[in-house]
Amino acid sequence: MIYKQKYYYLCKTPLSAEGPRDVEVIDRADDSYQFSALFKKYEELRSHAFNKDQLYSIVRADDIFDLVRTGTEKEAKELAFENAEPEIITNLQHRVMQKGDENARAILREVHQIET
Repeated sequence: MIYKQKYYYLCKTPLSAEGPRDVEVIDRADDSYQFSALFKKYEELRSHAFNKDQLYSIVRADDIFDLVRTGTEKEAKELAFENAEPEIITNLQHRVMQKGDENARAILREVHQIET
């Protein structure tokens, strides 16, 4: 068994992300003691996406924030994009249906190969 050190990464994925290269690593915690401060930062960054009932709503998000635990920054970006992609698609589809957002429609068509 090979031991591999893992870290907590706070990542930001924009709605226009085309792949892991577009994910930004905002911060990293090296251990569970630093995780508390990192989690607080995570909650603050995504606070704008909560509705009046204090429930997280993906359709209100401007960016997708995620906490991942992995070994390297590259792996963190890959995992964050993989986790965010379904939420990005949902958000963009909502923008097209509710607001007629042509930019969101173009991202869905060009990046995700989804016609709306």
